[in-house]
Amino acid sequence: MIVRSETLKSNFPKHVAIIMDGNGRWSEQKGKHRVFGHKHGVKALRKSIAFAAEKNIEALTIFAFSSENWKRPEQEVNMLMELFFTVLGSEVKKLHKNNIKLTIVGDISGFSDRLQKKVHAAQLLTANNTGLALNVAANYGGRWDIVSATQKIAQQVKEGVLEVDNINEQLLTNTLSLGELPDVDLMIRTGGDYRISNFLLWQLAYAELYFTDILWPDFDAKAFQLALDVFSGKERRFGQTSAQVNN
Repeated sequence: MIVRSETLKSNFPKHVAIIMDGNGRWSEQKGKHRVFGHKHGVKALRKSIAFAAEKNIEALTIFAFSSENWKRPEQEVNMLMELFFTVLGSEVKKLHKNNIKLTIVGDISGFSDRLQKKVHAAQLLTANNTGLALNVAANYGGRWDIVSATQKIAQQVKEGVLEVDNINEQLLTNTLSLGELPDVDLMIRTGGDYRISNFLLWQLAYAELYFTDILWPDFDAKAFQLALDVFSGKERRFGQTSAQVNN
């Protein structure tokens, strides 16, 4: 059972997003197959979910499988799909027990029928939970998200239920995959690369970006806490001056 802390700092992220990078390199450093790193990456994810819940973070969004990852070797892609299926089956009851709501964001129509059924069952089981909102981006791309939302809005205009003049930023935000959640406050990327890789392009507009050389399987509660500490020292101005923010 995850025990949630009682207090929050004033400068504390409501929504944290993580690009979990470095599984393959972690395996290679140990002379192992890439599968080894992905399996250990699941252990790191389990720790991060528990940490986020304990710290009363409202939402945690993790980048599990990019729409570009289909370009990887077929053997690795098949392994990742099987791992996703297995982890959903083994972890969803634990998530439910800890009042965590699981949502898969992305184009799941690209997955096998058996995996799609597993996704729907996992989401249905946890749908009414009120604790941490855990969002797993799978077969996801930020550009796809924006295009998909735009198509939905265009369809409403075509059907005459929406006026063009009523299209605004809030409407687009609400139509995106994470529309019900606050924008990302803190984005963490492990593995040493300094890019966002087509992840949550709209939702990262005002996020603090935190990059670490730690490879994902080695990312633990201590590393997560360091990212939160760095975030807490930031002055978030949202276009204002320091004087305005501090008044």
